[in-house]
Amino acid sequence: MLRTWLRERGGIATDPVFPTIRGHALSADAVQWMLSKYTSSAAGRCPSLSAKKVSPHVLRHTCAMNLLQSGVDPTVIALWLGHESVLTTQTYLHADLSIKEKALARTAPPNTTPGRYRAPDKLLAAV
Repeated sequence: MLRTWLRERGGIATDPVFPTIRGHALSADAVQWMLSKYTSSAAGRCPSLSAKKVSPHVLRHTCAMNLLQSGVDPTVIALWLGHESVLTTQTYLHADLSIKEKALARTAPPNTTPGRYRAPDKLLAAV
């Protein structure tokens, strides 16, 4: 879709991908305004959105998490996001419980059933 948009947009490689009406790069405020506008519009069909804070940073974080869950190497994600250090990208690894579960599953003793512990109902009732 991006390639199609770039062909339609025309211009040269250094032009902004999403220009303003005057051809300049969108400001951070303009991006936030557009995101708020479309989040409010989408909340009509998805009411849970109205209770959430959606920001450009949330979209950036979501994109990074989706890339990580798709198997993209964290160093590639760090470069793509423009992180100064790969260590910055490690926060995404800590936030992803599925990666932790996969790592723990690899350490399970032989002849055990992998999975999460489920406490018996009596134990839960005592809490």
